[in-house]
Amino acid sequence: MKDAIFEVNNVSFSYEEANEKAMDQVSLSVPEGAFYAVLGQNGSGKSTLAKLLNGLYLPTSGQVLVCGMDTADEKNTWDIRQNAGMVFQNPDNQIVATIVEDDVAFGLENIGVAPTQMPGRIEQALLDVGMLEFRERAPHTLSGGQKQRIAIAGILAMEPRAIIFDEATAMLDPQGRKEVFAAVQKLNREKGITVLWITHFMEEAAQCQHVYIMEDGRIVMEGAPEEVFSLPEKMQALRLDAPAAARLAHRLREAGMPLKAGLLHMEETAKEVARACKLNSKA
Repeated sequence: MKDAIFEVNNVSFSYEEANEKAMDQVSLSVPEGAFYAVLGQNGSGKSTLAKLLNGLYLPTSGQVLVCGMDTADEKNTWDIRQNAGMVFQNPDNQIVATIVEDDVAFGLENIGVAPTQMPGRIEQALLDVGMLEFRERAPHTLSGGQKQRIAIAGILAMEPRAIIFDEATAMLDPQGRKEVFAAVQKLNREKGITVLWITHFMEEAAQCQHVYIMEDGRIVMEGAPEEVFSLPEKMQALRLDAPAAARLAHRLREAGMPLKAGLLHMEETAKEVARACKLNSKA
C-alpha cells in the first residue's frame, strides 16, 4: 500500500456563524498516485473538504494530514500548499496576468523559484496541459476549458505531488469538461500526480479509481465506481443518478438480459448487449 497523500481522521468542521456541522466525523484516505473522486449534491460538504485539505480551513475536531503534515500546525501551511495544489470552479478567479505565460509564472515567483529556472518550468507545464502554443495569448481570449487548463498549468509549474480539483469543470460546456478531464487524466497517468477530483458529474466520477459520496457533511458511500454505481436505487435515495450506461444496464438486467456487472460506459455496455443478444440467438 502506497503512503497516503491525504489522510482525514474523524474530522468535523463548523462555520462560526452556523450551528450545524458542515463536516461531521469524516474519514478518508487517498494514496500517492491515485485518482479518487468525491461526489455529492451542492451543500453536501465537498468544497468544505477541499478547503480543509488545502489548509484554508482547520478542522473543529479530528486531524487532516497532507503528505504526512498536520494542517493544524501553522509551520506546515506553506509546504502543504506547495505539495497539494488546488484548482477552483471558476478559472477567472485564478488567472491574474494579462499574458498566459506570465500567469503560469505567478506561482513560481511566489514560492521563490530562481528566474533562470522559470522558462523551463513554464514551458513544460503548458506542454503538459496542451497549451504551449497559447503562451503569448491573453487569457480573456481563450475558451473556458482553455482557461482552466492554464489555471492547472500554473499549479503544475510549482511541481506539486497532488492536486485538488474543486468542481473544476462545473462552469464548462461538455467539450471543455472533456478537454480538462482528459488533461488531468494524462497528468495522473504520466506524471504520477495524485488527484482528488471533487465533482457532481457522474460520468467523471465513473472514470476514477475510487469514489466517496458525501451527503449532509458525511461520507455515506464509498468504493470502486463499479460497486457504487451498481446500486441505482441507493444513488437515487441520495438524489444522485448513476451514469446513463449503468442505469441502462441495470434496467436490461431487470428485464432478464444476462449482462455482466460493473458496466459504466456506453461503448462497453453496447458490446455487452451485443454479446448477450448473440448468445440468446444461439439458444
